[in-house]
Amino acid sequence: MVAVILSLTLLLLDHRFHHLQQLRSALTFVTYPLHYLADLPFTASRWFSETTSSRERLLESNRELRTENLRLRADLQKYQSLEAENMRLRDLLDSSFKVGDRVLVAELSSVDLDPYKQQVIINKGAISGVFEGQPVLDANAVMGQVTNVTPLTSTVLLITDTSHALPVQVLRNGLRTIALGTGRIDALKLPYLPTNSDIREGDMLVTSGLGGKFPPGYPVATVNRIDRSPDAPFSNIIAQPSAHLDRSREVLLVWTVPSQPAGDGVADDLPGDTAAGDGSADAAGAAGPAAAPPTATGAEPGA
Repeated sequence: MVAVILSLTLLLLDHRFHHLQQLRSALTFVTYPLHYLADLPFTASRWFSETTSSRERLLESNRELRTENLRLRADLQKYQSLEAENMRLRDLLDSSFKVGDRVLVAELSSVDLDPYKQQVIINKGAISGVFEGQPVLDANAVMGQVTNVTPLTSTVLLITDTSHALPVQVLRNGLRTIALGTGRIDALKLPYLPTNSDIREGDMLVTSGLGGKFPPGYPVATVNRIDRSPDAPFSNIIAQPSAHLDRSREVLLVWTVPSQPAGDGVADDLPGDTAAGDGSADAAGAAGPAAAPPTATGAEPGA
C-alpha cells in the first residue's frame, strides 16, 4: 500500500512540477547501451542485406553499361566509315554485305602461348551460334576471325598472324589492297601497292568487304611507315592495328547477312536456299551473281 501511495506521489510531482526530468534523462543514458545491444542483431542484418543488394545492383549495372558501351563504340566505327563514304558519294547500300543487328559479346578466356601464332580463345562457341570465319571486333577495330569452334569456346586468329590476309581499302580515297600479318602484335604489312600509289602516313585502313568474310567499313589499322625505293616495283608499307590486340578482354562477334535487291523475289529465302530451287533457269541466272559474295582474290592488290 505504501509503495502504491509513493508511486502515485512521484507521478503527481513529475506531472505537475517536472521534478523527475533529470532522473529520467539519467536513466535513459544508463539504459541506452542495453537498448543498442538488444537492437544490434536487427540493425546488423538490415545493414548487411542493404550492402549486399546494393553491390549486386552495382555489379549488374556495371556489366550492362560496359556491354552497351562496347556496342555503341562498335556502331561509332561504322558511322565514321559511312560519313567518309557519303563524302565520296558512295552509297553503302550497294555493298554486297551489310552489318546485321545481331552481335554477341564474348570474353577472352586464354591466349595461345605458341610464339608463332597470334590467336586467342574466347568463351563462346557453337552453342551460342558462333561459326568458323566469323568476324571478331573489339571496341576500336577489327581483331580477327574465328578459325575453330567447339561447343563452349572458339579460337580467334588475330589479323597480325602471319597466315592472315585481310582485304582493306584506304578510307581517304578508296584504294584497295591486302593487309598481311607480320607475326608482331603491333604491325601489318601492305606488300602489294606500287611505289606510285596514293597512300600516306596517317591514312586509315578499313575493311573493303571483298572476300565476303568481313563487313565493309570497319577500321583495321593506320599507316605509320612508307618506304619507297625507285628500284623496287612495290612500296614497303607498315600499318599499326587500331584494335587493342594485346589488351582487349571483351570482343564482339558479328553476324553478316547478304543484302538482297528489293523485289528480286528471293528476299524471303533462307541463306542456304538457291533461286534454282523453283525450277526457273532465268531466276537462277539472275540471282546467281548477286548472291555469290566476292572472293578474296577480288581485292586486286595494287588496284
